Amino acid sequence: MYRTIICGIGTGSRQTAIRLLRRAAALADEGGSIVVMHVIEIIPRRHLTELPEAFETTAIVDAEKKLASLCKEMGILATIEVRIGIAASQLVSVAREKSADLILLSSHVTDITDYVFSSIVDKVVRHAGCSVLIDRRLDHAYEGAASQAEDVALF
Repeated sequence: MYRTIICGIGTGSRQTAIRLLRRAAALADEGGSIVVMHVIEIIPRRHLTELPEAFETTAIVDAEKKLASLCKEMGILATIEVRIGIAASQLVSVAREKSADLILLSSHVTDITDYVFSSIVDKVVRHAGCSVLIDRRLDHAYEGAASQAEDVALF
């Protein structure tokens, strides 16, 4: 169905990442490509005095390893893209750079910050030049307590 899919993996659960990757693999054309993307949000400079200098580099390498390992474990051939910046802007930029025809994201439980600052998903939907598919399934709303206990954060 889609030639190039940007699969945005946030800081949510491993279950969510697995679900998004499965959906991306199912929606990709034969010979199509999947770009698995994670964005490390910019940390305001006033907070950097306590962080080691190599923090950003280490965070990128760590995220790339985790995403590559998950894709390999699932048997999904994908390009891994980890960037530092504002998540919505980076997702839209990579989609443009790669001429993507779909961005795949998951939603989360809405909180007050979404009303004040707007969510990443909202911003991507408004600014993307391609289709955006939002997975609205909330893992723990549909799964038993045992599944909740077994799930861990990917990042």
